[in-house]
Amino acid sequence: MTQTTKHILVGKIVAAQGIHGDVRVQTFTASPLDFKNLEIICDKFSAPDFKFVRLLNPTSSVIVAHIKGIDDRTNAEKLRGTELFISRDALPEPDDGEYYQADLIGFAVVRNGEKIGTVTGFQNFGAGDIIELENGDMVSFVGANVDIPTKTIYVK
Repeated sequence: MTQTTKHILVGKIVAAQGIHGDVRVQTFTASPLDFKNLEIICDKFSAPDFKFVRLLNPTSSVIVAHIKGIDDRTNAEKLRGTELFISRDALPEPDDGEYYQADLIGFAVVRNGEKIGTVTGFQNFGAGDIIELENGDMVSFVGANVDIPTKTIYVK
């Protein structure tokens, strides 16, 4: 498969944690513990400066991390909203019938034989994945069929 996306969004700094510069990261990976081994790409610090500290709690998708050089709450707060990426090349190739959502960006979305838009992203507000279309519409990804060769997603 040809890769058009070079970086994959895996998390976002959502808050400071404590007074020593730690940050809370909302993770978008299969497991928040994946952050123990990821090489983070960010325009505000270099990859080796990002260190996984711990899960916020056992059932959370939020982790606590420390960034070298950020040693107080004030500087940690300045990182709120910072997006964290990894290189697409760092991911293993998906098995047959599997795909990464990032690879579906640009696919046509078809409902009842009619194209309703083109994928620009995905969201999940807790009730399942939602496809964002270039026209601003959002449609459910639940039950969708993905046709990789034709770059088409068929939705209900």
